[in-house]
Amino acid sequence: MSLEMESALAPRQSPPSQMPSMPGPPYVPTTAALGGQPTVGLDVPITAVFLLLFVLGAISHMTIFQLNKRRGHKFLMSGAMFGFCMSRIATCTMRLAWATHPTNISVAIAAQILVAAGVIILFIINLIFAQRILRAAHPNSGWHPLVSLSFKILYFVIVGTLFVLIGFTVNTFYTLDPVRRAQAHDITLYGGTLFATIAILPIFLVVFGLLVPRKTRLEKFGSGRFRHKVIILLTASCLLGLGAWFRTGTNYLPPRPQDNPAPYQSKACFYIFNFGVEIVVIWLYILVRVDRRFHIPNGAKGPGSYSGAATLGTTAGNTEGTQDMGKVTTRIMSEEEVFDDVPEAEMDEMEAKKEDSAV
Repeated sequence: MSLEMESALAPRQSPPSQMPSMPGPPYVPTTAALGGQPTVGLDVPITAVFLLLFVLGAISHMTIFQLNKRRGHKFLMSGAMFGFCMSRIATCTMRLAWATHPTNISVAIAAQILVAAGVIILFIINLIFAQRILRAAHPNSGWHPLVSLSFKILYFVIVGTLFVLIGFTVNTFYTLDPVRRAQAHDITLYGGTLFATIAILPIFLVVFGLLVPRKTRLEKFGSGRFRHKVIILLTASCLLGLGAWFRTGTNYLPPRPQDNPAPYQSKACFYIFNFGVEIVVIWLYILVRVDRRFHIPNGAKGPGSYSGAATLGTTAGNTEGTQDMGKVTTRIMSEEEVFDDVPEAEMDEMEAKKEDSAV
């Protein structure tokens, strides 16, 4: 993540007699970080543009959330994306404050923590979307207690790692001990690698769900075609994964002096691989209306709850494949079966019935 400034390897230790003369704590980092210190001339206008985009994103997601709530259409992810936009509004505000108060180390600490922490919300949202696609493609295994427990443990690990990273990040600004700084750097590498893996995990989950042959019909949920849901989620995961792995990769490289940053630590890289990919995902989710596409029935629990068939997959009539002497055999599925499971004409008819019933 963007914690490389505070968690980089310790600078050369000065002789003991010179230590007290260093201003602090908190101490000013001596190694270069992605994006460096913001400046008034360059960073303020760029950050102001992103601030405006995140404000508009927050308004849009909250408007969608409130309109859906009035209609009894429960979609908590819109509220979560509103929360993410608000965290990015706070991040941009702190960077603006840091640019105008470059000597305020406390502001710098807050700005860097917010940059690293906010994107976790989008990672979790994508995991939830991936879980819904997996359950739709493989209801029995997707709803298995062990699978559900695995996702809950993963969410716990993500949140726990975030708190550990924040603690070590703050600590590095208040110590000159090279051992403690080296430990903080190792924790940063662990956290960055974990979060980068989480960012692309939905890709593997979705691909796995599509490649493994199904023994039950695909459970439709939300509006729109199933393949479009897959494309939307894969696009968002690739963008977020690109940003996460770029930030993590810079942490694995040798630290550079603050006055001589590497090209990959430029301000352009900072804005592209942080705010840039995030704002694209936020507005992608607004424009394609994920609140409709990824919506599931309230209280959905267990196989069949997405489609309303309580016994889906439990009888031979609901199986995909051919039967011989009461045994189900799988076969290679066509593209239509992999993504939608029903012909396009039938799909259009189902969508029309949904709209009529909604009216």
